[in-house]
Amino acid sequence: MRIACIHAHPDDAEILAGGTLALLSLLGHKISIVTMTAGDCGSATHSADEISAIRRAEAAASAKLIRAEYYCAGFRDLAIFSNDATRHTVTGLLRDLRCEIVLTASPRDYLCDHEATSELVRDACFAASVPNYRTPGYEPLRAIPWLYFVDPIEGTDSDGDIVVPDFTVNVASTLETKRAMLAQHESQRAWLKQQHGMDDYLEQMEEWTRARGTRAGLTFGEGFRHYTVHPYPSEPALQRLLSDFLA
Repeated sequence: MRIACIHAHPDDAEILAGGTLALLSLLGHKISIVTMTAGDCGSATHSADEISAIRRAEAAASAKLIRAEYYCAGFRDLAIFSNDATRHTVTGLLRDLRCEIVLTASPRDYLCDHEATSELVRDACFAASVPNYRTPGYEPLRAIPWLYFVDPIEGTDSDGDIVVPDFTVNVASTLETKRAMLAQHESQRAWLKQQHGMDDYLEQMEEWTRARGTRAGLTFGEGFRHYTVHPYPSEPALQRLLSDFLA
């Protein structure tokens, strides 16, 4: 199947779903990792253009480790807004990728970019199969893709409350791949220490992945919620693909 993980910034997909994406790739599915921005605000030492170029290269190198394709939607950090123009852009992207399953950001998270991405992707999934919602050059999808929300950062929403997933994927077998993917984002080590207070972003990722797994009786896990509100597909497509790895 064609599966896209669309999140706000380079490294978000790796932190929150890297192990699952690695599993899906090993199972033979076509994976695309999409970031809404190139991470132009993710540095205190490089200009916006400089850090964007660096982070695009890091994201592409990360995706390559699981034979995935990387795309950037071209928005700017802290400037992702849900409106008709951005919805058309994301809808065109889904049509271009011919997505069947889409993973995206949690609707409630610590950062506006994450929340706006979630809303845009949700609405674009609906719009992608609507013929009269035109995106020149891209044919409408035959049906609304399956839509799943990944965990928010630290597994908590914007009020600090724990978000309970519908299911948790056992990623113990792909944790090292997930770690290697995230390690490609070397430019973020100093930035995350300064802005987020994370002494080691690789160790912090592992701690979060272990915590999510522990709640489900696993060593390492990644949580997902299936968006089944009418008329989005309610059949458990992703769950079936990962049936051997579910808690």
